Amino acid sequence: MENSKLNNNWDKVFPKSEKVNHKKIRFHNHYGIELVADLYEPKNIKEKQLAAIAVCGPFGAVKEQSSGLYAQKIAENGFITIAFDPSFTGESGGNPRATTSLDINTEDFQAAVDFLSTYKKVDSHKIGIIGICGWGGIALNTAEIDTRVKATVTSTMYDMSRVTANGYFDSMSTNDRYKLKEKLNKQRTEDYKNHTTTLDGGLPSKAPEDAPQFLKNYVNYYKTKRGYHERSMNSNGGMAATSSLSLMNMPILQYSNEIKNPVLMIHGEKAHSLYFSKDAFKKLSGENKELMIIPNANHTDLYDNEKYIPFEKIVKFFQNNL
Repeated sequence: MENSKLNNNWDKVFPKSEKVNHKKIRFHNHYGIELVADLYEPKNIKEKQLAAIAVCGPFGAVKEQSSGLYAQKIAENGFITIAFDPSFTGESGGNPRATTSLDINTEDFQAAVDFLSTYKKVDSHKIGIIGICGWGGIALNTAEIDTRVKATVTSTMYDMSRVTANGYFDSMSTNDRYKLKEKLNKQRTEDYKNHTTTLDGGLPSKAPEDAPQFLKNYVNYYKTKRGYHERSMNSNGGMAATSSLSLMNMPILQYSNEIKNPVLMIHGEKAHSLYFSKDAFKKLSGENKELMIIPNANHTDLYDNEKYIPFEKIVKFFQNNL
């Protein structure tokens, strides 16, 4: 991955904007993993330095999907933006592939801030981040630790440690948790013995009729022309099954009450995941915090449906706070 040549041909699931310039770039995190990102710059830049935004998510997605759309739209409004592939994902480096770690993923966001802080066209005092879905929780986790992040937006946020450890709506019992850990640790033994990384299987190609509506919504995004991408874990075989062990055991948002800089949280009224944002928002302290609930929007509407994504609000938030 690290030595591969980057192809700048347009390979996104959304149309290319004529208002921005685009190219792929590389940077590395503190674990030595090289990350690949799409860099978006507004055309005809007059200022010597601009405010900048790093974007990532949803969890298991790639930069050619939702995060790239957000990055491009924000760049159209005078910001330099990057949408990056996390470690072990897409065009970024790291092995084994298709795995995850909330610690390393938080570091990935910090590495994106490292890059923007040293990029000559960026004002290093004006850097924000956007986290979508599971990366919303990681964005808050990053804002907890990285004081260089001056403003944070989360969209349709998941707390991945909470949902993995406790199930949806905290429905998993202690006994259920133990059985899951037994199953996953057995899989670890098999993977080690066979030198393999077993994937969790991902989403079905077609959702069963009796499936929960949110699963149907995921399938409608990741498995159709709307959002399918060949490098996306969510569009294909999913992620490493044993990744769930670290997610269960590494809770995030422990110190989110210490975030001093502005936070805007956005969620759909009809989203099954709304409780994640509501609960995370309650823990935030300070006056410059806002939870914006979008009427009638479900979870995946905020991936790419510009009828529901409040881009004007997001742009104004960053203009006012960077």
